[in-house]
Amino acid sequence: MSSSRLETLALCLQNVLADKLGSISERLGELTITVSPVDMLWSMETLRDHPDLGFEMLADLCGLDYSAYGSESPSGNGWEGKRFAVVYHLLSISHNRRLRVKVFADDDEFPVLNSVIGIWPSANWFEREAFDLYGIVFTGHPDLRRILTDYGFIGSPFRKDFPLSGNVEMRYDPDQQRVIYQPVSIEPRQITPRVIREEHYGDSE
Repeated sequence: MSSSRLETLALCLQNVLADKLGSISERLGELTITVSPVDMLWSMETLRDHPDLGFEMLADLCGLDYSAYGSESPSGNGWEGKRFAVVYHLLSISHNRRLRVKVFADDDEFPVLNSVIGIWPSANWFEREAFDLYGIVFTGHPDLRRILTDYGFIGSPFRKDFPLSGNVEMRYDPDQQRVIYQPVSIEPRQITPRVIREEHYGDSE
């Protein structure tokens, strides 16, 4: 999107959302705004219904875990805000523009946000995915259950503190004639390869 169109959209967002708008930033030709969980449903409905905005389509929704964000930066300063967020990617077909909306959950231990299915029905499986992979609960979702992992899966695999090898593994037990769960037997290992060279490798003859 051109800079002039971005400026026009930014001014429109500031005027329409007013004090409900937490922050606004531009990156890679798209705008990102933040709203609070308390104001998110009103803000989302306004983004969809206001004639100057018209974001009638939810293209995508994804969860984020900020617990390790910035920890590897040169300054060494880690993230100091809320841990979990949900990002909504909106598309206005009538105005041919996109918008990214970010909402942080208030509780790091039990992240909860309102479901937007009533605004965009396409959020159904996206919210189930964020629930499954990040453990983010969406209040008002009519069928919030796992969608990618098994129903007996333990934990949220996309959280930064989830072990790479998982917590349990499953196998077929011939004695019980069924699939059973057991503690994971894979030993933790480095994910960077260890190079083994022959003795005197590279020595000149």
